[in-house]
Amino acid sequence: MSSTDEAPAPVAQAVTGIADPAPLGLAAFALTTFLLSAVNAGWAKSSTGSDWLGYAFAYGGLVQLLAGMWEFRNRNVFGSTAFSTYGGFWIGLGLWAVLVAPHALSASAAGKDLGWILLAFAIFNTYMLIFSTQVNAAVFGVFLTLELTEIFLFIGNFAGNANIVKVGGYIGVLTALVAWYTSAAGVINGMKGSIVLPVGKPLMAMGRTV
Repeated sequence: MSSTDEAPAPVAQAVTGIADPAPLGLAAFALTTFLLSAVNAGWAKSSTGSDWLGYAFAYGGLVQLLAGMWEFRNRNVFGSTAFSTYGGFWIGLGLWAVLVAPHALSASAAGKDLGWILLAFAIFNTYMLIFSTQVNAAVFGVFLTLELTEIFLFIGNFAGNANIVKVGGYIGVLTALVAWYTSAAGVINGMKGSIVLPVGKPLMAMGRTV
């Protein structure tokens, strides 16, 4: 080879994986859940009550949906299903609040809408709660508190009972805190490559986790 010959370019190694998107998806879910739950709990009385709406589209919706798509890339069927579904939930709820709720015939009719929406997602969340027992204790905690949140909220909205909705708001705040912890654990544990914040073992190990 002469001095003018160029050395062959190194062969680029194929990227076999991506960074774990779960901490991002959990953070997006937690923040939006916290904002709406603060309203439901009656803590945001001096605010417009709609501070959650933009984040339902941008963070809890779009960003969480993207996390779900990246979980498909990671071949994580549980994560992809959970994040994509709840990303869609927040986008759908935002669209309902903007396009449907203002035209409701009454506050009661709007409450019934929310009751049906939350009941439907509680049904979905029930089997995801069962399957979360094969992930880890922290993820199970997210789905358990979320299940209780959805149950109280759909009952409260169907009944038109503000006190039951308020309880759902309190549990929703707890759900957000558990999700934030699980997100923080995923970030720092991924950075360090070791357990800094524990997430616990799967509650039930039934074969290979997904």
